[in-house]
Amino acid sequence: MLKEEIRKKASTYKNDFIAIRRHLHSHPELSYQEMETSIFVQKQLTQFGIPFEIMADTGVVGLIKGKNPDSRVIALRADMDALPIEEKNDIDFKSQNLGVMHACGHDVHTTCLLGAARILSELKEEWEGTVKLIFQPGEEKNPGGASLMIKAGVLDNPKPQGIFGLHVHPLLPVGKLSFREGKCMASADELYFTIKGKGGHAAQPDLTVDTVLAASQLVVNMQQIISRNRNPFSSSVLSICSFQGGYTTNVIPSEVQLKGTFRAMDEDWRFRAHELIKNEANGTALATGATIETLVDVGYPSVDNNPALTKVGRSIAEDYLSEENVEETELRMGAEDFGYYTQAIPGCFFRLGVRNEAKGYINNVHTPNFMVDEDAIEIGMGMMALLGATAKI
Repeated sequence: MLKEEIRKKASTYKNDFIAIRRHLHSHPELSYQEMETSIFVQKQLTQFGIPFEIMADTGVVGLIKGKNPDSRVIALRADMDALPIEEKNDIDFKSQNLGVMHACGHDVHTTCLLGAARILSELKEEWEGTVKLIFQPGEEKNPGGASLMIKAGVLDNPKPQGIFGLHVHPLLPVGKLSFREGKCMASADELYFTIKGKGGHAAQPDLTVDTVLAASQLVVNMQQIISRNRNPFSSSVLSICSFQGGYTTNVIPSEVQLKGTFRAMDEDWRFRAHELIKNEANGTALATGATIETLVDVGYPSVDNNPALTKVGRSIAEDYLSEENVEETELRMGAEDFGYYTQAIPGCFFRLGVRNEAKGYINNVHTPNFMVDEDAIEIGMGMMALLGATAKI
C-alpha cells in the first residue's frame, strides 16, 4: 500500500533530513537573499533526479511525474527565508549568520518538502499525476515571494488543480496536524503616517501646530474605524506600533511618524477600511491644522482554504496519523503570503505540531529561543508526500 511505503521511507530517511534541517537552520538568509539556500535546494533536487527551474531570482520549482502525468497536478509549497533575529538557543547548529535566524520554521518547511520530493521521486511508479514542488523566497516581507512566483508563472505549465502548504505550530504537540476550512489567517497591510506642523517652544503652544497632539488624536481616532464601522462578526485589528517624534522636554517637534498594521479576514471590508483610514487622517489634519501624509502599503491577502481540498487533506491526514491526531486549526490574525495562492487556485494551508513541553520546546515563532521537536520532520515529509501522491479535487 502506497501509504505504508511512504511511511516507511519517511522513517528510514528521518535522520538524513534532520541533518538537512540543521544545515539550513545554521545558514539562514533574509527575504529575497536566499542565494545559498536556493543553491542547496537545487543540489538536493539534482541528487534526487528531479528536474527544476529557477523563478523570481531565488525560487526553485521542481516537477515530478508519476504514471499518467496529465491526469492530475498537485502543487506542494515551502518557504525558505529567515528573520532578522539574533538566535539565543544554545545548540550545535545555531545560526552562523549574526542577526539572522530561522525563527519561523521555514527551515523545517523546506526540509519537509525536500523529504517529500525524495519519497515521491522514488515511488513515482506507484502514483498517478504530476507533483509541482515550489520552494519560495520572501514570505516574511512585502510584496511576498508568493506574489512574485505567481507573476513569474509558477501556477502555469502545468497548472495545478490544488496547492498544499504546511507551517509549524508551536502550540500544537508534535505528532499532530491541524486543518481549517475557509478563512484561517488574516490579510496584512502596513500603515505609515507622517504628521507635519510648525514646531516651537513647549511654553508657547499657541504659536505652533502641535504634531504630538495631532498624532495622539490620530492613534485614538483610528480605533473608531474598527469599533464603529466593522461588522462585529468579522475579525479585524488595527494597531499603531511605532510613535516617533520629538527629542527633548520643551520643544514641540515639527514632525512625528507613526507606523502600524491593519489586518482583516474579509477582503471587501479590508479595502473599504483603507479608505476610512485615509479619510480619518485627512479629518484629523483638518481638525488640528497639521498636514498628514498617509501610506497604506497593501500586503498579503487573507488565507482562504478551499473547503473541498481541505476536506481531502484532512481525510488523508486522519488516515495517515489517525483521527485523534488531527485537530481544528484556530483562527489567527497572523498573515501568510500563501493567501496569494488561495486567491488563484484551490489551496489548503495546514499546521504541523512541533511543541514538546518535556523537552522545553514551548517558545513561539518570531522569538530568539524558538525551537521545534525534530520528530515533526518525519511526519511533515510523509504527509506532504502522501498529499502529493493521492490528493484529488
